[in-house]
Amino acid sequence: MVEKYYIDTAIWVDLYENRKGYAGEPLGDFAFKLFVIIKAKQNKIVITDLTIRELEMNYSIPEINGMMKPFEAILEKVIASEDQCNEAKKIAEERNVPRGDALHAVIARDNRFILITRDNHFKRLTDVSQHHKPEDII
Repeated sequence: MVEKYYIDTAIWVDLYENRKGYAGEPLGDFAFKLFVIIKAKQNKIVITDLTIRELEMNYSIPEINGMMKPFEAILEKVIASEDQCNEAKKIAEERNVPRGDALHAVIARDNRFILITRDNHFKRLTDVSQHHKPEDII
């Protein structure tokens, strides 16, 4: 069975910028290794309209296309429904988390995606969707 990995925006940025963590952790390497494993196993990487909008805050469309191009054969695009957006808005307000993070969790839950993030807001959303860091998977 094909597994589907929903990659949070920050993980795409880790990969693209080859970022390091505060203690020098090789975040870019962790992301790269995860993407390579997903591709080698012919699993899927999910992107959403929300992920693209978040990336557009810091990158041009050609840059975004460039970061995703090596994985285009395994990309699957998902668009959030109005119901998901409404539920995420409610969850975000109740738990004081960004609406986008709540929406990522709702989309992952509804589609049984493996959510990959290192954002601490998701600790308040574990009952909505479990999440993993790239290094937890590799």
